[in-house]
Amino acid sequence: MKIVFMGTPEFAVPSLEALIDEFGVEAVFTQPDRPKGRGKKLAMSEVKEVAVKHNIKVFQPENLKKSRENIEELKSMNPDFIIVVAYGQILSKEILDIPKYGCINLHASLLPKYRGAAPINWVIVNGEKVTGNTTMFMDEGLDTGDMLLKSEVQVTDSMTAGELHDILMKQGGELLLNTIKGIVDGTIKRTKQEDEKSCYASMLSKETGRIDWNKDSKQINNLIRGLNPFPVAFTNYNGEVMKIYEAEVLNENTNSKPGSIINVSKKGIKVATASGVLLIKKIQFPSKKPMYVEDYIKGNTIDKGDIFTS
Repeated sequence: MKIVFMGTPEFAVPSLEALIDEFGVEAVFTQPDRPKGRGKKLAMSEVKEVAVKHNIKVFQPENLKKSRENIEELKSMNPDFIIVVAYGQILSKEILDIPKYGCINLHASLLPKYRGAAPINWVIVNGEKVTGNTTMFMDEGLDTGDMLLKSEVQVTDSMTAGELHDILMKQGGELLLNTIKGIVDGTIKRTKQEDEKSCYASMLSKETGRIDWNKDSKQINNLIRGLNPFPVAFTNYNGEVMKIYEAEVLNENTNSKPGSIINVSKKGIKVATASGVLLIKKIQFPSKKPMYVEDYIKGNTIDKGDIFTS
Protein backbone atom coordinates (compact mmCIF):
# COMPACT_ATOMS: atom_id res chain seq x y z
CA MET A 1 0.00 0.00 0.00
CA LYS A 2 1.53 3.31 -1.09
CA ILE A 3 0.14 6.22 0.89
CA VAL A 4 0.99 9.93 0.62
CA PHE A 5 -0.19 12.03 3.57
CA MET A 6 -1.05 15.72 3.47
CA GLY A 7 -1.64 17.59 6.72
CA THR A 8 -0.26 20.33 8.94
CA PRO A 9 -1.55 20.93 12.51
CA GLU A 10 -1.78 18.84 15.66
CA PHE A 11 -5.24 17.58 14.62
CA ALA A 12 -3.63 15.58 11.78
CA VAL A 13 -0.95 13.89 13.91
CA PRO A 14 -2.91 10.85 15.28
CA SER A 15 -4.16 10.13 11.75
CA LEU A 16 -0.62 10.19 10.35
CA GLU A 17 0.67 7.99 13.17
CA ALA A 18 -2.15 5.46 12.66
CA LEU A 19 -1.35 5.25 8.94
CA ILE A 20 2.37 4.82 9.60
CA ASP A 21 1.70 1.98 12.05
CA GLU A 22 -0.82 0.17 9.83
CA PHE A 23 0.40 0.69 6.27
CA GLY A 24 3.51 2.86 6.22
CA VAL A 25 3.61 6.30 4.59
CA GLU A 26 5.59 7.02 1.42
CA ALA A 27 5.79 10.81 1.77
CA VAL A 28 4.33 13.73 3.69
CA PHE A 29 3.21 17.08 2.31
CA THR A 30 2.80 19.87 4.86
CA GLN A 31 2.84 23.67 5.00
CA PRO A 32 6.22 25.47 4.93
CA ASP A 33 7.95 26.20 8.24
CA ARG A 34 6.49 29.38 9.80
CA PRO A 35 7.75 31.89 12.38
CA LYS A 36 6.38 31.08 15.84
CA GLY A 37 6.58 32.48 19.36
CA ARG A 38 7.99 35.75 20.58
CA GLY A 39 11.32 35.13 18.91
CA LYS A 40 9.60 34.44 15.58
CA LYS A 41 11.93 31.53 14.91
CA LEU A 42 11.03 29.22 12.05
CA ALA A 43 9.20 26.17 13.37
CA MET A 44 8.11 22.91 11.78
CA SER A 45 4.47 21.94 11.64
CA GLU A 46 3.38 19.20 14.04
CA VAL A 47 2.96 16.85 11.09
CA LYS A 48 6.50 17.52 9.85
CA GLU A 49 7.88 16.72 13.31
CA VAL A 50 6.27 13.25 13.14
CA ALA A 51 7.50 12.67 9.58
CA VAL A 52 11.07 13.63 10.48
CA LYS A 53 10.95 11.33 13.51
CA HIS A 54 9.97 8.41 11.24
CA ASN A 55 12.44 9.34 8.47
CA ILE A 56 9.64 9.98 5.98
CA LYS A 57 10.35 12.25 3.02
CA VAL A 58 8.78 15.70 3.51
CA PHE A 59 7.60 18.18 0.86
CA GLN A 60 6.61 21.76 1.76
CA PRO A 61 5.42 23.65 -1.32
CA GLU A 62 4.06 27.15 -0.74
CA ASN A 63 1.39 26.39 -3.35
CA LEU A 64 1.13 22.76 -4.41
CA LYS A 65 -1.27 23.49 -7.29
CA LYS A 66 1.37 25.69 -8.96
CA SER A 67 4.41 23.51 -8.23
CA ARG A 68 5.12 21.39 -11.33
CA GLU A 69 8.11 19.83 -9.62
CA ASN A 70 6.05 18.56 -6.69
CA ILE A 71 3.16 17.41 -8.90
CA GLU A 72 5.53 15.39 -11.08
CA GLU A 73 7.13 13.94 -7.92
CA LEU A 74 3.67 12.88 -6.74
CA LYS A 75 2.95 11.20 -10.06
CA SER A 76 6.26 9.32 -9.94
CA MET A 77 5.33 7.88 -6.53
CA ASN A 78 2.23 6.26 -8.09
CA PRO A 79 0.34 6.27 -4.75
CA ASP A 80 -2.67 4.11 -3.99
CA PHE A 81 -4.10 6.84 -1.75
CA ILE A 82 -3.52 10.48 -0.93
CA ILE A 83 -4.86 11.07 2.57
CA VAL A 84 -5.63 14.68 3.51
CA VAL A 85 -6.23 15.91 7.08
CA ALA A 86 -6.25 19.68 7.69
CA TYR A 87 -3.58 20.32 5.08
CA GLY A 88 -4.51 23.96 4.48
CA GLN A 89 -4.27 23.96 0.67
CA ILE A 90 -6.79 23.28 -2.10
CA LEU A 91 -5.87 20.41 -4.44
CA SER A 92 -6.30 20.70 -8.20
CA LYS A 93 -8.11 18.07 -10.29
CA GLU A 94 -4.74 17.02 -11.67
CA ILE A 95 -3.60 16.09 -8.15
CA LEU A 96 -6.94 14.51 -7.20
CA ASP A 97 -6.65 12.19 -10.21
CA ILE A 98 -3.17 10.88 -9.31
CA PRO A 99 -3.82 8.11 -6.73
CA LYS A 100 -5.19 4.70 -7.76
CA TYR A 101 -8.07 4.71 -5.24
CA GLY A 102 -8.48 8.47 -4.87
CA CYS A 103 -7.84 11.32 -2.45
CA ILE A 104 -9.52 10.77 0.93
CA ASN A 105 -10.20 13.61 3.33
CA LEU A 106 -10.99 13.46 7.05
CA HIS A 107 -13.30 16.36 7.99
CA ALA A 108 -14.25 17.23 11.57
CA SER A 109 -18.01 17.46 11.17
CA LEU A 110 -20.97 15.33 10.14
CA LEU A 111 -21.13 16.39 6.52
CA PRO A 112 -22.85 17.99 4.72
CA LYS A 113 -23.22 20.23 7.79
CA TYR A 114 -20.31 22.51 8.69
CA ARG A 115 -18.22 22.40 5.57
CA GLY A 116 -15.27 24.76 5.74
CA ALA A 117 -12.43 25.92 7.94
CA ALA A 118 -13.72 25.91 11.53
CA PRO A 119 -16.36 23.19 12.01
CA ILE A 120 -15.37 22.30 15.58
CA ASN A 121 -15.84 25.87 16.79
CA TRP A 122 -19.10 26.62 15.00
CA VAL A 123 -20.72 23.38 16.14
CA ILE A 124 -20.39 24.60 19.74
CA VAL A 125 -21.15 28.27 19.02
CA ASN A 126 -24.39 27.19 17.34
CA GLY A 127 -25.38 24.92 20.22
CA GLU A 128 -25.30 21.59 18.36
CA LYS A 129 -25.69 18.45 20.48
CA VAL A 130 -24.02 15.97 18.11
CA THR A 131 -21.04 16.22 15.76
CA GLY A 132 -18.30 13.88 14.58
CA ASN A 133 -15.84 13.04 11.81
CA THR A 134 -16.57 12.23 8.18
CA THR A 135 -14.29 10.63 5.61
CA MET A 136 -14.97 11.44 1.96
CA PHE A 137 -13.62 11.25 -1.57
CA MET A 138 -12.25 14.68 -2.44
CA ASP A 139 -13.47 16.63 -5.45
CA GLU A 140 -12.80 20.18 -6.63
CA GLY A 141 -15.36 21.72 -4.26
CA LEU A 142 -14.88 22.68 -0.61
CA ASP A 143 -15.78 19.56 1.42
CA THR A 144 -18.37 18.56 -1.18
CA GLY A 145 -17.16 15.06 -2.19
CA ASP A 146 -19.00 11.77 -1.72
CA MET A 147 -19.08 10.64 1.91
CA LEU A 148 -17.66 7.31 3.09
CA LEU A 149 -17.71 6.72 6.88
CA LYS A 150 -18.83 8.74 9.89
CA SER A 151 -18.29 8.59 13.65
CA GLU A 152 -20.43 10.58 16.09
CA VAL A 153 -19.58 12.50 19.28
CA GLN A 154 -22.05 13.90 21.81
CA VAL A 155 -21.45 17.58 22.59
CA THR A 156 -22.06 18.30 26.27
CA ASP A 157 -23.21 21.67 27.65
CA SER A 158 -19.80 22.31 29.22
CA MET A 159 -17.53 21.07 26.40
CA THR A 160 -15.08 23.58 24.91
CA ALA A 161 -13.79 23.65 21.35
CA GLY A 162 -10.42 22.51 22.66
CA GLU A 163 -11.92 19.46 24.34
CA LEU A 164 -14.00 18.56 21.28
CA HIS A 165 -10.92 19.02 19.06
CA ASP A 166 -8.99 16.47 21.10
CA ILE A 167 -11.79 13.89 21.01
CA LEU A 168 -12.24 14.17 17.24
CA MET A 169 -8.48 14.23 16.69
CA LYS A 170 -8.01 10.91 18.51
CA GLN A 171 -10.95 9.24 16.74
CA GLY A 172 -9.88 10.33 13.26
CA GLY A 173 -7.08 7.81 12.80
CA GLU A 174 -9.28 4.75 13.32
CA LEU A 175 -11.94 6.12 10.98
CA LEU A 176 -9.33 6.61 8.25
CA LEU A 177 -7.97 3.07 8.66
CA ASN A 178 -11.46 1.61 8.38
CA THR A 179 -12.14 3.80 5.35
CA ILE A 180 -9.02 2.67 3.49
CA LYS A 181 -9.68 -1.00 4.23
CA GLY A 182 -13.32 -0.64 3.17
CA ILE A 183 -12.41 1.01 -0.12
CA VAL A 184 -9.83 -1.64 -0.97
CA ASP A 185 -12.12 -4.58 -0.18
CA GLY A 186 -15.16 -2.90 -1.71
CA THR A 187 -17.38 -2.93 1.38
CA ILE A 188 -17.93 0.85 1.66
CA LYS A 189 -20.78 2.52 -0.17
CA ARG A 190 -20.11 6.13 -1.19
CA THR A 191 -22.95 8.55 -0.47
CA LYS A 192 -23.54 11.84 -2.26
CA GLN A 193 -23.93 14.90 -0.06
CA GLU A 194 -27.29 16.68 -0.03
CA ASP A 195 -26.21 20.24 -0.76
CA GLU A 196 -29.49 21.70 0.48
CA LYS A 197 -28.67 20.39 3.98
CA SER A 198 -25.20 21.93 4.05
CA CYS A 199 -23.95 24.90 6.06
CA TYR A 200 -20.59 26.63 6.09
CA ALA A 201 -18.16 26.95 9.02
CA SER A 202 -16.32 30.15 8.13
CA MET A 203 -12.83 31.05 9.32
CA LEU A 204 -12.58 32.61 12.77
CA SER A 205 -11.28 36.11 13.39
CA LYS A 206 -10.68 38.11 16.54
CA GLU A 207 -13.95 39.92 15.87
CA THR A 208 -15.86 36.62 16.02
CA GLY A 209 -15.27 36.66 19.77
CA ARG A 210 -16.91 40.02 20.52
CA ILE A 211 -19.72 39.36 23.01
CA ASP A 212 -23.12 40.93 22.39
CA TRP A 213 -24.79 41.14 25.79
CA ASN A 214 -28.14 41.66 24.05
CA LYS A 215 -28.15 37.94 23.30
CA ASP A 216 -29.35 35.38 25.85
CA SER A 217 -27.05 33.76 28.39
CA LYS A 218 -26.97 30.38 26.63
CA GLN A 219 -25.95 31.90 23.29
CA ILE A 220 -23.16 33.87 24.96
CA ASN A 221 -21.93 30.83 26.86
CA ASN A 222 -21.88 28.82 23.63
CA LEU A 223 -19.70 31.52 22.07
CA ILE A 224 -17.31 31.41 25.04
CA ARG A 225 -17.05 27.60 24.87
CA GLY A 226 -16.74 27.56 21.10
CA LEU A 227 -13.83 30.02 21.04
CA ASN A 228 -11.84 28.41 23.88
CA PRO A 229 -8.85 28.09 23.55
CA PHE A 230 -8.72 30.32 20.43
CA PRO A 231 -9.45 33.06 19.50
CA VAL A 232 -11.31 33.53 22.85
CA ALA A 233 -14.51 35.52 23.44
CA PHE A 234 -14.11 39.02 24.85
CA THR A 235 -15.86 42.08 26.21
CA ASN A 236 -14.74 45.55 27.34
CA TYR A 237 -14.43 46.60 30.96
CA ASN A 238 -13.34 50.12 31.90
CA GLY A 239 -11.64 50.62 28.54
CA GLU A 240 -9.75 47.33 28.60
CA VAL A 241 -10.37 44.11 26.69
CA MET A 242 -11.33 41.29 29.01
CA LYS A 243 -11.11 37.81 27.51
CA ILE A 244 -13.50 35.22 28.92
CA TYR A 245 -12.46 31.56 28.95
CA GLU A 246 -15.12 29.98 31.11
CA ALA A 247 -18.66 30.78 32.21
CA GLU A 248 -21.85 29.10 33.37
CA VAL A 249 -25.52 29.73 32.63
CA LEU A 250 -27.40 30.32 35.89
CA ASN A 251 -31.02 29.46 36.51
CA GLU A 252 -31.77 33.07 37.40
CA ASN A 253 -33.55 36.05 35.86
CA THR A 254 -32.94 39.76 36.22
CA ASN A 255 -34.38 43.10 35.11
CA SER A 256 -30.92 44.68 34.93
CA LYS A 257 -29.62 46.10 31.66
CA PRO A 258 -27.76 43.52 29.52
CA GLY A 259 -24.05 43.64 30.34
CA SER A 260 -24.63 44.91 33.90
CA ILE A 261 -22.55 43.34 36.66
CA ILE A 262 -25.05 42.04 39.22
CA ASN A 263 -22.59 40.62 41.74
CA VAL A 264 -18.91 39.75 42.16
CA SER A 265 -17.77 36.92 44.44
CA LYS A 266 -15.31 34.01 44.65
CA LYS A 267 -17.70 32.06 42.46
CA GLY A 268 -17.38 34.59 39.66
CA ILE A 269 -18.98 37.63 38.05
CA LYS A 270 -22.76 37.56 37.62
CA VAL A 271 -23.76 39.43 34.47
CA ALA A 272 -27.18 40.27 33.09
CA THR A 273 -27.95 39.24 29.52
CA ALA A 274 -30.99 39.83 27.31
CA SER A 275 -32.44 36.67 28.84
CA GLY A 276 -30.97 35.12 31.96
CA VAL A 277 -27.80 35.53 33.99
CA LEU A 278 -24.28 34.40 33.12
CA LEU A 279 -21.61 33.60 35.72
CA ILE A 280 -18.14 34.44 34.39
CA LYS A 281 -15.52 32.22 36.00
CA LYS A 282 -12.19 32.61 34.16
CA ILE A 283 -10.87 35.83 32.63
CA GLN A 284 -7.76 37.48 31.20
CA PHE A 285 -6.74 41.14 30.93
CA PRO A 286 -4.02 42.46 28.58
CA SER A 287 -0.45 41.40 29.52
CA LYS A 288 -1.85 39.13 32.27
CA LYS A 289 -2.28 35.39 32.49
CA PRO A 290 -5.75 33.81 32.40
CA MET A 291 -7.08 33.68 35.97
CA TYR A 292 -10.13 32.44 37.80
CA VAL A 293 -12.17 35.34 39.15
CA GLU A 294 -11.59 34.10 42.70
CA ASP A 295 -7.84 34.70 42.26
CA TYR A 296 -8.18 37.91 40.24
CA ILE A 297 -10.25 39.76 42.83
CA LYS A 298 -7.67 39.12 45.55
CA GLY A 299 -5.59 41.96 44.12
CA ASN A 300 -7.96 43.72 41.72
CA THR A 301 -11.43 45.22 41.72
CA ILE A 302 -14.43 44.51 39.56
CA ASP A 303 -17.39 46.55 40.78
CA LYS A 304 -21.02 45.57 41.04
CA GLY A 305 -23.14 47.92 38.95
CA ASP A 306 -20.52 48.48 36.24
CA ILE A 307 -21.45 47.53 32.69
CA PHE A 308 -19.55 45.41 30.19
CA THR A 309 -19.65 46.90 26.69
CA SER A 310 -19.34 45.22 23.30
